[in-house]
Amino acid sequence: MKIKDVCKILNARVLAGEEMMDFDIECAFGSDMLSDVLTFARGRMALLTGLNSHQVIRTAEISDIPLIIFVRGRTPDKGIIDLAHGKDICLLGTDLIMYEACGKLYNAGLPPVTRL
Repeated sequence: MKIKDVCKILNARVLAGEEMMDFDIECAFGSDMLSDVLTFARGRMALLTGLNSHQVIRTAEISDIPLIIFVRGRTPDKGIIDLAHGKDICLLGTDLIMYEACGKLYNAGLPPVTRL
């Protein structure tokens, strides 16, 4: 699924990475626990989170995650957005709660991350 499709499904705002809208995402994972993200991460994954910190970008960088979706109306500050730009990480923001956002993506055909 392309990032632009994710954006449309979640009625999301593009916060960083506008040039990545045609990038393909293969699966999604929702968590506010970065240790779980590190355990389950695989490439071309969308991370849905309510965490709003630089550590989210660093975790995505380590795990090669190209897309972070901030749920519950969270909007990262300029420093976080600038860091994502520098790491080629797309940031989206949605007003949906994590449960609803994950459900919408799942129903649209984006599979969850599973333990390998």
